[in-house]
Amino acid sequence: MVSAAAGNCQACGRGLREIGQDVSEVLDYEPGSFHVVRHVRPRLACTRCSTITQAPAPSRPIDRCMAGSGLLAHVLVSKYCDHTPLYRLCQIYSREGVDLQRSTLADWVAQAARLLSPLADAIGRYVLAADKIHGDDTPIRVLGGAGAKARTGRLWVYVRDDRPSGDTAPPAVWFQYSANRRGEHPVRHLRHFKGILQADAFAGYHPLYEDGRVVEAACWSHARRKLWDIHERQHKLGGTLAHQALQRIGKVFGVEAEIRGKPPHERMRVRRERTAAMLGDLKAWFDTALSQVSAKSPMALAIGYSLSNWTALTRFVDDGRIEAHNNAAERALRGVAIGRKNYLHLGSDNGGHSAAVIYTLIGSAKLVGIDSQAYLRHVLERIADHPSNRIDELLPWAVASELAKAAPTSSQPTDKLAA
Repeated sequence: MVSAAAGNCQACGRGLREIGQDVSEVLDYEPGSFHVVRHVRPRLACTRCSTITQAPAPSRPIDRCMAGSGLLAHVLVSKYCDHTPLYRLCQIYSREGVDLQRSTLADWVAQAARLLSPLADAIGRYVLAADKIHGDDTPIRVLGGAGAKARTGRLWVYVRDDRPSGDTAPPAVWFQYSANRRGEHPVRHLRHFKGILQADAFAGYHPLYEDGRVVEAACWSHARRKLWDIHERQHKLGGTLAHQALQRIGKVFGVEAEIRGKPPHERMRVRRERTAAMLGDLKAWFDTALSQVSAKSPMALAIGYSLSNWTALTRFVDDGRIEAHNNAAERALRGVAIGRKNYLHLGSDNGGHSAAVIYTLIGSAKLVGIDSQAYLRHVLERIADHPSNRIDELLPWAVASELAKAAPTSSQPTDKLAA
């Protein structure tokens, strides 16, 4: 409570009384703080038989590790969510009076990833149990190997997110790492999957489609991007073939925006009534435009990509579960793209597998709308002692309500009385 200001009038010297007040607020910040949690376990001896007893030591996320769950969660989120390299994190901690080596933090990350691997595997099983998933991959530099030269590894992503078709199942994302981009990797990742795979036209996916177990659905955003690149090189001039194609594809996306969130049968009805005709006109326009350009021109290659994948590109019209694009997977990879610009490379293939585990947990937490750091701390406090056959109890959507109740409320203003 704020009391009235004391003092006398500067004009006549008599006492003052409060007739009102003006309130202003300033948002301030105090850096995060470190603290030591000390567990004291008295040793007790029986006064009669001299038997000594002592309470068992509390478990730690990592055996013989000085880092608590909160610090480990902060390290993981700082690197894989906030894209802060570990050497910069050491500098930040040093300003708070805590000196840690980068190698120490790297070891913590690796051990935490091993501890969290069963949970990431559970998310992977959940993703692959869907009728439709989105798939994509992105390159990432990796050190180590022959000659200790940097090479290009790959992070693969598979996303389950059917919210655009009205499904209420929680969305999730599953990352996997490989040392190269051979097609054997997605074939191995999806060996137990049966359903629709929405992805680009990467040849490595083709073996999955051969027996009909996996149905191919292509991405109009990918096809559109090839035309957009041409449009940019032409200084975005109106009326060009690339501009005309973009306008026609834009109409298809306009219909998709109108039916987002509708149930599959409603989406299919609208697409058959409106989108099918648009795509028919677009294909006829592609055929005509192809006859007007050089066979080896960028425009011919862009059109050829769409025509050669036409069946997969138009499959969404007759199936309301399928999207017109693969944006869900591309959004999931956005954090990786930002991160690699900051930490530049992974230290080894083992680092790639660790990154896949952490990206899986952070990405899935984001999709269900919970704080990544609070989630990782919650899990790290429990997973070491949690029964392996009940790992699903720690999935992001399983603990979302518990985390929401424990979430701190917004800070209250502190009243300060002006002199």
